[in-house]
Amino acid sequence: MTRYSIFALTVLLIFCIPGIAGAAPVSPDSSITYTITVQEDGTGVWHVEYRTLLTSDEDLGVFDSYAKNVSALYLPQFQDLMQRSAAQAGAATSRKMEITDFSGDAVIQTSPTGRYGVVFYSFSWRGFAKTGDELTIGDALAGGLYLAKDHTLIIRYPAGYTVSLAEPAPDQVRDGLIWYGQRSFGAGEPRLVFERSGFPWLPVLLGSFLVLIVIAGLFLVIKKRRHSEPDGAAVPLSEADLVSLEERIVQLLKAAGGEQHQSEIVKNLGLPKSTVSATLNDLHRRGVIQKVKKGRENLIRLT
Repeated sequence: MTRYSIFALTVLLIFCIPGIAGAAPVSPDSSITYTITVQEDGTGVWHVEYRTLLTSDEDLGVFDSYAKNVSALYLPQFQDLMQRSAAQAGAATSRKMEITDFSGDAVIQTSPTGRYGVVFYSFSWRGFAKTGDELTIGDALAGGLYLAKDHTLIIRYPAGYTVSLAEPAPDQVRDGLIWYGQRSFGAGEPRLVFERSGFPWLPVLLGSFLVLIVIAGLFLVIKKRRHSEPDGAAVPLSEADLVSLEERIVQLLKAAGGEQHQSEIVKNLGLPKSTVSATLNDLHRRGVIQKVKKGRENLIRLT
């Protein structure tokens, strides 16, 4: 039996059943990575990747023969083994468990470091984690765990959760909790507890408060500007009112030394800009005042 055939039967048994690791002859140039993505409902989605370097044509031929039998021969055997493992774990934890969505594939990948034979297995283990106020992992692994050399275990947890317990501590935390072989875990290990993160009320409230302050500030600025620079439709004036307004403008100009910006005249009179502008145009036509352009404003000057 080739090392690929044995791998098909033991790739997860070395992970789930203690003492079986020695039954899997692993090539010194091969590695296995186990990735478990735990979902909020307690389902663990498993991905197993076996990678070995193909150094000769003989290696290539053996791997090609194995790849042709993955779906028909090795995947059903693998599925049967995992379903029995889940049944034993369910009996030990008194929790309903089911393994579904099996898939397997074998491909050859070429990289700058060489040519590799890669075997993929994946499945979903329902009930793998204990749910409730927390997500707890470990009781389904009652037999413990063994990672051989060049084996890696990665456990990922749902967004919105934080790690409150990890025994033993992972070797690395990067896109999940990571342990590297060679190492043995005790019964029920690794034991992991994930807590749901609290809703960040304080940042939300502070953000809302700042938004309200900005809106209120803008409102006050607009209100002040409208008050200081009244605008709107021209107010119809009687002849007496028109004469009175013209006299007020002349007096304002005299008090200011004979000249004043049009915006200041509008502000001092407290009337709509269009009304003041119409009156100034009339005074200009009659030669009482001059309009001198100063940038974007008019400087009104007595003649």
